Amino acid sequence: MFQGSMPQLMAAYNQWQNQQVYAAALQLSDEQRQAQRGAFFGSIQRTLDHILWGDLMWLSRFTGEELVNTPSSEALFSEFSDLHAARVAMDARLIAWADGLSAEWLNEPVTWTSKMYGFTQTIPRWVQVQHLFNHQTHHRGQVGTLLKQYGIDVGVTDLPLLSMLND
Repeated sequence: MFQGSMPQLMAAYNQWQNQQVYAAALQLSDEQRQAQRGAFFGSIQRTLDHILWGDLMWLSRFTGEELVNTPSSEALFSEFSDLHAARVAMDARLIAWADGLSAEWLNEPVTWTSKMYGFTQTIPRWVQVQHLFNHQTHHRGQVGTLLKQYGIDVGVTDLPLLSMLND
């Protein structure tokens, strides 16, 4: 049974789901992964790349490190193997980062300005942390649909099953 905080649970869940999605995507050719399929980011690979980009952006806001200089309109990786390796490393990093969070830090209010939407707001950090994980889930769902169009099922995605499958 999983024991931990919500960020720890979501980091573990996202690692599990990313493993499943990448395993499913590896069943496709590079051409299929890069094919324009009408998704918001076009292709399976570009959508997976965007998920990683979002993780890098949010984590840099939380840690103060500069983790990415690439704009969201550009891909981080052209080779799927490089993207996959970076995803595995990011998932491990998110798990280690989530393990170090305190309730005090999560509840601390933070004022930030959205570059995308142009507004400033003050909210507790946990809202931003939840958004990081929700962003992954949202776009992974798009990838799951694109994979299903190729006849590939990513497998079980229900959060409550994480504990059962990993015990």
